[in-house]
Amino acid sequence: MFSRSVARSSSALARGFATSARSNRKVAVLGAAGGIGQPMSLLLKTDPLITGLSLYDIRGAPGVAADISHVNTHSEVKGYEKDDIKAALSGAEIIIIPAGVPRKPGMTRDDLFNTNASIVRDLAEACAEYAPNAYIGIIANPVNSTVPIWAEVYKKKGIFDPKKIFGITTLDVVRASRFLGEIKGADPKDINVTVVGGHSGVTIVPLLSQTTQGKDVSGEAYKALVKRIQFGGDEVVQAKAGTGSATLSMGFAGARFTNSLIRALNGETGVVEPTFVKSPLYESEGVEYFASNVELGPEGVKKINSVGELSAEEKELLNACLPDLAKNIKKGVEFVNKA
Repeated sequence: MFSRSVARSSSALARGFATSARSNRKVAVLGAAGGIGQPMSLLLKTDPLITGLSLYDIRGAPGVAADISHVNTHSEVKGYEKDDIKAALSGAEIIIIPAGVPRKPGMTRDDLFNTNASIVRDLAEACAEYAPNAYIGIIANPVNSTVPIWAEVYKKKGIFDPKKIFGITTLDVVRASRFLGEIKGADPKDINVTVVGGHSGVTIVPLLSQTTQGKDVSGEAYKALVKRIQFGGDEVVQAKAGTGSATLSMGFAGARFTNSLIRALNGETGVVEPTFVKSPLYESEGVEYFASNVELGPEGVKKINSVGELSAEEKELLNACLPDLAKNIKKGVEFVNKA
């Protein structure tokens, strides 16, 4: 069942957004004037399930909103900047966070931590005050640390609900299906690769053995494919030669996740997306947050799916993932709780 629902999600944007019973849904984008925020906001404007779009950034969001508002879909768009975050968050049911600085050549996601950690903490405090019941989708990197930062802020505020905070790792499965499709000469919309773990480097674990088109990839071809999935962001950073990171594809992935979440909130069943959430799967090994296929529902996280049977190679990848992921999570927790 969940493989079919993943297939629906995977091809939703290619066909036009998947729809469900219509309900008024207001989405806020924090960081809307940035490289991810602009294309994602445009895609969200075309989503028929969204009736209100609130765009916020330190500067530039009113201009982005004015531009996007000319797209002839029914949703209303407003832009806010600087000190208007209270108004931006008013009535928001879903808040997507692409805010933060992008990666540049030579930078890792850890290099982004000092700047983006503070941005995410401050936005979490604002959301806790002005939209405490909203569902949160975090794109700001490093996701392995920013999701725990957000959670710790909410714990301090007494409003933490693990079912409502998501690290958006959808880009990893989007890349995996695309890259595997290139190798196999197949349409990526027909390929569903489960990717688990985290959202950076070796913490990204593609489970190719669970995919019909991927289970026979072996040897050097397998190693090259895994590396490309794990470090696909580097490929874009280098190609853009210092002018940006993977913003357009991330905007696509963020819009896909948002559409899936809204469909689930509207009562559609069997909606499954990969996402980095508070998870019991490897909690006994010190990994409190973990990305896996998650069934979404009106409560947010409805069911966290297990990783399933792993090949010997995938077990090695997972063994390499867990220690790094534990360190990333601890770094985020300690940032909020430091003296």
